[in-house]
Amino acid sequence: QVQLVDSGGGLVQPGGSLRLSCTASGSTLSHYAMGWLRQAPGKEREFVAAIKWSGDMTHYGDSVKGRFTISRDNAKNTVYLQMNSLKPEDTAVYYCASSPIWVPVKTYEYEYWGQGTQVTVSS
Repeated sequence: QVQLVDSGGGLVQPGGSLRLSCTASGSTLSHYAMGWLRQAPGKEREFVAAIKWSGDMTHYGDSVKGRFTISRDNAKNTVYLQMNSLKPEDTAVYYCASSPIWVPVKTYEYEYWGQGTQVTVSS
């Protein structure tokens, strides 16, 4: 079983940057696709980005394309989400999750989840 721990959230001004991390224990991540999803208050959980187990393919939600970058370091069992040019509408709890399929864009396509980390974009 995989345990995922999200970190790196915080308060940032519009236009700023944050980097989220997701570290796994209990099993290697190298056979899983990894994704980041987010949930704002009163809204459904939304797909943000995913990266294939090999790291050679990525996929992004339309609202973050060109601003966010997902990457992974399988040797460190860690996945990252670099978020640039942040907007107030990016405010949400961000979750990392693992999936046995490619490309996982639906919530039900993910198997294991982190606890979430809060990102707040506000001046």
